[in-house]
Amino acid sequence: MSTEITIVGAGLAGTECAFQLAERGHSVRLVEQKPRVKTPAQKLDGLAELVCSNSFRADAIHNAVGLLKEEMRRAGSLIIHAGERTRVPAGGAFAVDRALFSELITRVIREHPRIELVEEEVTELPEPPSEGESGSITILATGPLTGDRLADALEQLLGEEHLAYYDAIAPVVLAESIDFSKAFMASRYDKGDGDDYVNCPLTEAQYHAFIDALLEAELVPLREFENPRYFEGCVPIEELARRGRETLAFGCMKPVGLRDPRTGERPYAVVQLRKENQEGTAYNLVGFQSRMKWPEQARVFRMIPGLEAAEFERYGSVHRNTFIDSPRVLNPNLSLTARPDIRLVGQITGVEGYVESAASGLALGISIANLLEKGEELLPPRESALGSLLSHLRREDADFQPSNIVFSAFPPLEERARGKRDRRDKMVERALKSLAPYLEVAGVEGLLQNLPARLDGA
Repeated sequence: MSTEITIVGAGLAGTECAFQLAERGHSVRLVEQKPRVKTPAQKLDGLAELVCSNSFRADAIHNAVGLLKEEMRRAGSLIIHAGERTRVPAGGAFAVDRALFSELITRVIREHPRIELVEEEVTELPEPPSEGESGSITILATGPLTGDRLADALEQLLGEEHLAYYDAIAPVVLAESIDFSKAFMASRYDKGDGDDYVNCPLTEAQYHAFIDALLEAELVPLREFENPRYFEGCVPIEELARRGRETLAFGCMKPVGLRDPRTGERPYAVVQLRKENQEGTAYNLVGFQSRMKWPEQARVFRMIPGLEAAEFERYGSVHRNTFIDSPRVLNPNLSLTARPDIRLVGQITGVEGYVESAASGLALGISIANLLEKGEELLPPRESALGSLLSHLRREDADFQPSNIVFSAFPPLEERARGKRDRRDKMVERALKSLAPYLEVAGVEGLLQNLPARLDGA
């Protein structure tokens, strides 16, 4: 008996997942609420709409997202190959004509003989299978603006503590760019191992200059559907500063329990950085989620002693984004622990960005196809960008937040590297080498041969 596969949501993750399954001979029912219902961010009627930027970001392979795109290109990604067909000049970035891109994806999906496109809104989860019953898979690819009723149903299933509606992302800096002649390692009151946090001490004058810069910085404008009444746990750092000049000194920058080993005294204020990964190659600025524009974040945060030359691997952000607590509710194969017949993919899982969303859809489509054909899941190797992206969804973190693909998510190299560029080149080489046997098992050769005809409409 064939397995019924239903994908809810025809954005980047949903269309990519449907295409990968259909190209491997599996029938897919793809349910999309547009054009009947649109989220506040959507304007086009077509599928795979790029609602914000039209950029897939950096294209160079020594960037983590550039490597991810190359892996997807080799794996026969519909999103990447359609992007190549609709590309527009953007310097070193991969940008597309968003209208032509959506039109091309829509036509490929509509014309595919094994994809049934259904236009309706899904507001409830499917009924759980009866005991002993099998043969259906539901994939939720509903994105960061999942409808309220469907989100409520997820919340009831998972518990309200495992579903968030805003993400509050703190900036991340590379450890090697921190000046330890000014910063020091310590935990408050010497608790823990003593090296849990990097501490950047500020004098009173430095603190007030920093507050002035926060208050004057240019912010990213709120979108029409975003309510500026933030949850208390994700208030932007600049909004906290507006509550009073000493708010941060008594909040995330409080110096209580810390002494600067160079002076033996307690600083006026302290910025704490916490390990972003087990290897300690990157650190996030604790409590520093921000709506400042990226150049402003670089300018203002480099005023912090020890971070004058900080290299930012990720900037802070606060925006509407429905996502689940993946490390605690999602299995490695992206199925819910509470409902293994339901899988989630795309930004609702906690991957951030167009490319990352599509990549998760590609990986899930390949895995399910392999399960149906050979009886076992096929997950990308940990050393690859695809595997490192999915590993973020399993990281042990009490405060799980969405993330783009970053090199600090990759396993550390076993060999020494001569500087950052050499380290990244070695990571790229290792990733692509690890990917080759995965792609062979995934059977991408025929898909790559068929892709031009699909995109040409033949």
